[in-house]
Amino acid sequence: MTFDQRDPAFIADPYPAFAALREAGEVHHHEQLGVAVAVSHAACSAVLRHRSLGRIWSDVKPVEQFMAFNLLHRNSLLENEPPTHTRLRRLVAAAFGRGHVERLRPWVAELADRLVDELVAKISDQGQADLLAHVAAPLPVEVIAELLGVPGEDRYLLQPWSNAIVKMYEYGLPADQRAAAERAAAEFVAYLRELVALRRVSPGSDLVSDLVAVTDTDGARLTEDELVATAVLLLMAGHEATVNVIGNGVNALMQHRSQWERLSPELMPTAVEELIRFDSPLQLFERTATERVEIAGHVVEPGEKIAALLGAAARDPLVFDNPDVLDIGREKNQHLGFGMGIHYCLGAPLARIEVEAALSALHRKLPGAVLAGEPGRRAEFVIRGLHSLSLGNGG
Repeated sequence: MTFDQRDPAFIADPYPAFAALREAGEVHHHEQLGVAVAVSHAACSAVLRHRSLGRIWSDVKPVEQFMAFNLLHRNSLLENEPPTHTRLRRLVAAAFGRGHVERLRPWVAELADRLVDELVAKISDQGQADLLAHVAAPLPVEVIAELLGVPGEDRYLLQPWSNAIVKMYEYGLPADQRAAAERAAAEFVAYLRELVALRRVSPGSDLVSDLVAVTDTDGARLTEDELVATAVLLLMAGHEATVNVIGNGVNALMQHRSQWERLSPELMPTAVEELIRFDSPLQLFERTATERVEIAGHVVEPGEKIAALLGAAARDPLVFDNPDVLDIGREKNQHLGFGMGIHYCLGAPLARIEVEAALSALHRKLPGAVLAGEPGRRAEFVIRGLHSLSLGNGG
């Protein structure tokens, strides 16, 4: 008993299927996906923390057709284990630690206010407007572009690149979309090589300049490939997660009106965590065994994969009281939305600032927000989100 990740009914609401799986056991082999899936919070936590379950990158085949995509992942912080991961994370964290998140906090709030103002004006003029198009999608792209120091005139390039590349994380992707992902990766790599070259001779106050300059105590530096891979990871992880937390989250708040009306500045921090838990933007995260591992009685042999179903873990009644209830004041919230262990999301503080800024601006400027049509659900399972969410003003 598993689920069909291509079934529109499952895509619309996977949580009943996850609940049935949890009732039947903590780990199940999924024939279609070709991996075991952990569905309890305890089993998912064990998958994410176990040191013999790693992110072991295997090049997409045929290699000659996916040169740029493989380069980005071969050199990525996310796709490496110690000692490479240790070196990369130390260097990237050192660059991040130079005040970039706090530097951006007021700028993000102003940007969110401006984008929501445009949304409200559109609603006033036309009766409805798409939250995704006007706020959720442009906000994280602008933030990551500002963080990296991408010039304003080039920022329109980033979102299409990210959208194309992340489709490669889905299962059974058609050949034309795989080719589109490689084209986007190649264009992004070429663009970032030019930006890195510029920052070497003309550094600024942006993260790319700090990634170029940073060294650790042993004098180690990031290679150019590692620097490019880091920048792309920040965009893809930061953009996709934030878009979908805002989209899924506002959709959930519209469906649970009492929680929208309850929202306040004091509850904003717990609300952000609850929205990440309630409808997780990343549903599945794979690990590969480097030696024989047992998770909740399921044996994973060396070279075999096991996936943590983060959406299933987030609704585990053994960890969350009334897990199917949206509660923006939830205090005990051990969701796994940012991962766990050595791969815990480095950009989590920035993502929280973005989501809080968007929610705050929307609640202040459009307190009467209502759904103005059926939300447009993306067809993908692994990265869960909407492609449109039309809002109106109910007064």
